Amino acid sequence: MVPVDQEADVPSTRRDAKNALFDGFGRIAAALGSGRRAEIVEVLAQGERSVEQVATEIDQSVANTSHHLRTLARAGLVASRREGTHVHYRLASDKVLEVWLAVRGLAAEQLAELDALADAYLGDRSQIDEIDREELLARLEHGDVVVIDVRPTGEYAAGHLPGAISVPPEEIDELLDELPADREIVAYCRGPYCVYADDAIRRLAAHGRSARRLREGVPEWRRLGGPVEVSAPGPRPDGG
Repeated sequence: MVPVDQEADVPSTRRDAKNALFDGFGRIAAALGSGRRAEIVEVLAQGERSVEQVATEIDQSVANTSHHLRTLARAGLVASRREGTHVHYRLASDKVLEVWLAVRGLAAEQLAELDALADAYLGDRSQIDEIDREELLARLEHGDVVVIDVRPTGEYAAGHLPGAISVPPEEIDELLDELPADREIVAYCRGPYCVYADDAIRRLAAHGRSARRLREGVPEWRRLGGPVEVSAPGPRPDGG
């Protein structure tokens, strides 16, 4: 017998049961139905973050960010842990990343205005050459390319391409002249809609350097079986 206080939650017909089932499916879509929450998923795909760090990344208040994170947590998309007074969040599983990549890819295929929205954010990409994962892996084997990770240092430490040099966005200008001059440079960041790599390529071109951007980001690279190193930023190219 169902307790009285639970009777309202029990579907009375098969139609009600089906409605409840698909409402359950819909909770996942609803959790991702906010641009800010979608952005949070992309940020957490780079590695674990505190609430405060996520708030800074998405340019929202801590209170608003906490609300979005709780919504994602209720849908089972993120998990959390407490460290002192700080709460840290991460993606609940690799399947969450797969869902996000599928949603992003579907939007790119189906939304006619997405290209215009991307151009408004990323700028003109007609002069930015790309390199794919397979070609970069071959170039890494030959050692004739310099790879730079232009994400924030925390994301670099959480996982980066083998041998990549950490060149955080705020240090681009001061580190450009320290990069080896006799090899092509490949820059990468969070993914295809991340502006850090584009900005780095433009700055390198302005200095007369040959550079391309990796088409994917670290999450896609890792998902496809590419090697990833986890470490703090190492010595600069000049040994500093």
